[in-house]
Amino acid sequence: MAVGFTLVFVDDPKEVRDADVSAVAALDEPTRRRLYDHVARQPGPVSRDDAAAALGLARQTAAFHLDRLADESLLDVVYERRSGRAGPGAGRPAKLYRRSTRQFAVSLPDRRYELAGRLLAQSVEESAATGAPVREVLHRKAEEFGTRLGERGGSDLFDLLEQHGFEPRHEEDAVVLGNCPFHALAREHTQTVCGMNLHLLRGVLHGLDESGYAARLSPSPGRCCVRLEPVA
Repeated sequence: MAVGFTLVFVDDPKEVRDADVSAVAALDEPTRRRLYDHVARQPGPVSRDDAAAALGLARQTAAFHLDRLADESLLDVVYERRSGRAGPGAGRPAKLYRRSTRQFAVSLPDRRYELAGRLLAQSVEESAATGAPVREVLHRKAEEFGTRLGERGGSDLFDLLEQHGFEPRHEEDAVVLGNCPFHALAREHTQTVCGMNLHLLRGVLHGLDESGYAARLSPSPGRCCVRLEPVA
């Protein structure tokens, strides 16, 4: 029995990462952080007046910071009539704020643990449904994902690797990857995660139709376990 497999692709991971950095940085302002925490704790949307009163702020101050949080996609804006009435005479809908469902992640160096988690979870599910060995399924899933990533990523290998956190650099004729996006997992579960990463990068090369390099395991301190070596 086949098991469905869906992963979300990001058109430009660098743009998403820059937006996440900007959003997290916006919370460095103390009043803004207090407003965000207050809205996040409420069971329903919060008005500017309610937020200002709860935190002892001027309404104008609360409105400014709430709108800034909405601009950064940390809060969603909704419009509701607080009176509960509808139709003529019910008044204008109030501008309300609630915590956004969007997730933000900033890590330095770049890490992609959600991708690893999705690949591993889907592989376990398919293995349970079909009886295929988990590692065999994981390698196939990783390579399929890498292929689709390469097909969507244009034609430049270096740019694609950079966008997805691998920090590529030339070392003689090879391409060395200065960062492992799955670093902590690879340290604790080396064989499983490095094998997944190897097949992911093989898929990337296939998706880019890049025949000049082959992905090979080449563990070395301070860099990714996979190295792209020239094909003789």
